[in-house]
Amino acid sequence: QGRKCRETELLKSTVWISSEGKRRKLIESVTLQISHRGRAKEIKIKLGILLQKPDSVGDIVIPYNEKPEKPAKTHKPSLDEALQWRDSLDKLLQNNYGLASFKSFLKSEFSEENLEFWIACEDYKKIKSPAKMAEKAKQIYEEFIQTEAPKEVNIDHFTKDITMKNLVEPSLSSFDMAQKRIHALMEKDSLPRFVRSEFYQELIK
Repeated sequence: QGRKCRETELLKSTVWISSEGKRRKLIESVTLQISHRGRAKEIKIKLGILLQKPDSVGDIVIPYNEKPEKPAKTHKPSLDEALQWRDSLDKLLQNNYGLASFKSFLKSEFSEENLEFWIACEDYKKIKSPAKMAEKAKQIYEEFIQTEAPKEVNIDHFTKDITMKNLVEPSLSSFDMAQKRIHALMEKDSLPRFVRSEFYQELIK
């Protein structure tokens, strides 16, 4: 008594998979060292679910001691916090809930490229490796700055030229001027529209 009992249970599952129109039978023998009967039952249930899908193709994965990652929590802001966003884009962007709401609003207007560029610049400034910095700089330029870029942001020619020169030798400040221009644009144009939207009005009810 007092000793932990360990059981070895052999689970055999027959799984049918399709390959180029042909069916072949795959016998999967799984030998598991299990410390509790409850875990064996859980695995049997998972295998049973797989067996109910004979047309599925792919690897069978039996997780063991898995701990699913919890998504980052974004707490709903207080009324006072939300009211501050009307006059401060920075306070809005610094709040995870506010940032998510602002992004959802911009996506609804198909105008999220400015915010995505601003976020990309923030991520860029956290990079320490010169090689990774150069790679990220190229990615940002091709996605947001160059003419006909898939998410081209609205910056003037002077700012674009300065940014291109800065990218000859990428540094943490390479996108600073462009980022400030986009920040000002969002503050003047996007923020007022967000404040008038249902996305924001729901927060201050």
